[in-house]
Amino acid sequence: MGRLEGKVAVITGAASGIGRGAVDLFVKEGARVIAADIQDDKGAHIEEAHAGRAAYVRCDVMNEGDIEAAIAAATQRFGRLDCLFNNAGTGGARDPADGVTAEGFDSVMHLHVRAALFGMKYAVPAMRANGGGSIVTTASVAGLQAGYGPILYSIAKAAIIHMTKVTAPQLAADGIRVNCICPGLIATNIFAQGLGIPSQLAETRIDAIAEAARQSQPIQRGGRPRDIAEAALYLAGDGSDWVTGQALVVDGGLTLGPQGMQQFAAFAPIIQALGVDPDTLAQMLAGRA
Repeated sequence: MGRLEGKVAVITGAASGIGRGAVDLFVKEGARVIAADIQDDKGAHIEEAHAGRAAYVRCDVMNEGDIEAAIAAATQRFGRLDCLFNNAGTGGARDPADGVTAEGFDSVMHLHVRAALFGMKYAVPAMRANGGGSIVTTASVAGLQAGYGPILYSIAKAAIIHMTKVTAPQLAADGIRVNCICPGLIATNIFAQGLGIPSQLAETRIDAIAEAARQSQPIQRGGRPRDIAEAALYLAGDGSDWVTGQALVVDGGLTLGPQGMQQFAAFAPIIQALGVDPDTLAQMLAGRA
């Protein structure tokens, strides 16, 4: 039996990247899914691929009414709601601290923080009627440490992590668990789109992104949407029924910091000042001296 057999999920940002990976995996594991997005052509492809198991609902998460309608679609079409995966998002404005605008700030916070919170708002009554459920939100390693994303994006993801911790104890008595996932470098079109590259062109660069990211973390392969989808599956399923209020880091070890020679490169000037030959130290690090 699938790990989500009999469960119904709503996934936002479902038509591509992490969202599409989650739709495919959730359906494979027995769930019925409302795939919420604004990419109608890709939404149609989801329905074709998962006939009867997944339904596409046009949902702009910047619009509260669309969020409410997507949640309602779960109970209307499939009779219940067990999981909400708040996943919609983009990189947003890349302005530095002294260049941020009110419009950029409002847009990023609205898309990431407000949309996730209002998703909870409408999901909770439906889950409460079933005796419980699971709310999962895509955060980021950028919300944990500096240097992994633009300022506004990083602030928004940090807010999601704290929102997870604040809401989890409030909803625990209803049997509703609240967690988030902090992806590292995942090969999706979000990187290219953040640089202004059109979506269709960005999707042709995903393999290149994965290859380029391979050397950036201890586990030397590029992260893929399936890696985050597996984490979402765990948090959505009964196997995590004692887990709430957590920010699950899925990053191939990225946030552990530089490894090997990258790590020691930062200390090279100090090592040289102490009179130690960096080449000798490198050999020691590699176990050859």
